[in-house]
Amino acid sequence: MLIECAYCDSNVDAMILGEHKSFRIDDPFPFKVTLLECPVCKNAILAGQEFYEVGTDKYEWNDAKRLWPRPEKYLNWNLPKIVRNALEEAQKCYKAKAYSACTVMCYRSLDRICAEYNTKNKLLSGGLKELLNKHIIDRRIYEWGEVIKENCNIDEPPTNEKIFKDEARDLLDFTIAICDYIFVLTNKYESFMKRKEKI
Repeated sequence: MLIECAYCDSNVDAMILGEHKSFRIDDPFPFKVTLLECPVCKNAILAGQEFYEVGTDKYEWNDAKRLWPRPEKYLNWNLPKIVRNALEEAQKCYKAKAYSACTVMCYRSLDRICAEYNTKNKLLSGGLKELLNKHIIDRRIYEWGEVIKENCNIDEPPTNEKIFKDEARDLLDFTIAICDYIFVLTNKYESFMKRKEKI
């Protein structure tokens, strides 16, 4: 099974030691957990895969993601497809050590959020301001978005400034957190309050 080893910091064809598939009636997303061994350093890796539809009545397991050690960031299925696709591309760029490209895809993810909410301003800074004014995001999330925009340098003249691994990781973490705040936690909070009102 192909997966990135956190110890070797490279993709390896890991040996499968065991696996467990979870198909529960109350869970619409079946999950498979696999215990692996890195063929290079012999360390253990725990991987997870989701079962998803690839065609009419056709399903398959997606690519394995590392759950341990140092798990990859999980992207919630409640994210709109255009946002999730951009985030997945950002993750792929980061794994490929293309850190500048990773930050560009972080920018693209925020741009897709603005498109999802039909902001009138075509520039990201204006779109973020609209989301703030509509109370879709708060001041802190707005500031995180501004940091991502400033560090991507898409709207600025080209420079020789290099994006390093730690910076790219932080910007990717901020982007995922913003997406979770808007599309996952906000919905969860609203559902919670509706249940409280019924009680």
